[in-house]
Amino acid sequence: MEPADVTMTRQYHGDSPDPVDAFSAPRLADEDKKRRGEPGPPGTAVITKTKPQTKRPNLYRVLLLNDDYTPMEFVVHVLERFFNKDHETSYRIMMHVHQHGMGECGVYTYEVAETKVTQVMDFARKHQHPLQCVMEKK
Repeated sequence: MEPADVTMTRQYHGDSPDPVDAFSAPRLADEDKKRRGEPGPPGTAVITKTKPQTKRPNLYRVLLLNDDYTPMEFVVHVLERFFNKDHETSYRIMMHVHQHGMGECGVYTYEVAETKVTQVMDFARKHQHPLQCVMEKK
């Protein structure tokens, strides 16, 4: 078996010209130096990384309002086209709007809800229907 290579570090203490083995003079850990008020190695710093807390966006309900002039088939078509509802769900929402005066089409973030309201209103006006679509904070 060959002996392992051990490299000894030499230090000079004070005014003594004699080198001293690194193992003969114990060194304080950085934590000990800090507790005793001794400066650490130059150019060192503690960097703390904080993860920013993100807040959930506010949600808005998109509602259709009942009127006496917009055909039921048109409301079903709007729900299918702009809210990606299947025919049965669209029919159920349309009947809820018809019987209760208003019905929820979906819940979205502000920008998405605003876009859907604008699209529905523009589409209704284009087809000369007075259908009203609004959004409210959930």
